[in-house]
Amino acid sequence: MDWDQRSIPNDEGGPQMTGTGISYGAITVVNAMPVGIGATIGVSLKTTASFTPGGNERTVRIKNDPAENTDMARFCVSESYILMEKEEPEGWILDIDSEIPISRGLKSSSSACNAIISSIMNENGFAIDDVDLIKLGVKCAKRAKVTVTGSFDDACGCHLGGFVITDNVDNVILFRNEMEEYDVLIHVPEKKIRKTGLPLEELRALSPQMMDVIRLAKTNPLKAMTENGRLISSVSDVDNSIAEIAMKNGALGAGMSGSGPAIAIVLKKGDAEQFLEKTKLTNVIKTTTRGMSK
Repeated sequence: MDWDQRSIPNDEGGPQMTGTGISYGAITVVNAMPVGIGATIGVSLKTTASFTPGGNERTVRIKNDPAENTDMARFCVSESYILMEKEEPEGWILDIDSEIPISRGLKSSSSACNAIISSIMNENGFAIDDVDLIKLGVKCAKRAKVTVTGSFDDACGCHLGGFVITDNVDNVILFRNEMEEYDVLIHVPEKKIRKTGLPLEELRALSPQMMDVIRLAKTNPLKAMTENGRLISSVSDVDNSIAEIAMKNGALGAGMSGSGPAIAIVLKKGDAEQFLEKTKLTNVIKTTTRGMSK
């Protein structure tokens, strides 16, 4: 984990410890909503959280989206203290800064939970296994109702990196593998998609086709992400045409990520600029795949 700790002055002028935690983003290979099994690839977009106890108010500051609801962040704080069997401080400040756009299918909630809990554990000097930390974040995301499946696959992709397949019903990692470095372009429309607006019955009706995609993912995750995007977009009223354009222009894999509307495009390392010049695609975030955490 990428943790550090620094000392800052409190209101009385004495040192006050601030814990920091970092997690990353991920893109979808298999959407978990149809059958409860999901798969993701980690990317290098970063979320940083810092937690400072003190004072008599509990404040959450989300730098990249100040108007976003703070309930999930507050649940992460309270559940962390319950796990540590410590009393939550009367006051604290939690700062969150993320490169991941919110509610676009790019795992912003999972990354935030991981980073927030990491910062609190760091501030308290409390050691926790990575998977246990991830499971606590999943619990908080469910409590905040920002996830339908629990998003264990998303949280694992964000925190562990590489390629991962998970059972989101029982929160079990089914398969992990290293992922070589690729360029990743993410087309991010202005529209947000909230989990409460998803066509769950239609998504679950895709389960036979999704089982084929899951089998494909173990040997060819980039082809699987393309097929997943086609299936999920077909019942989700999300435009997947940019993914099809990307595939015709040399992408190794492309498709909507999560519940959309973002479209992830995976290219050979070094090909991103040439691809953008050729396609004139706009509203794009450039990143890379991220290997497994050691």
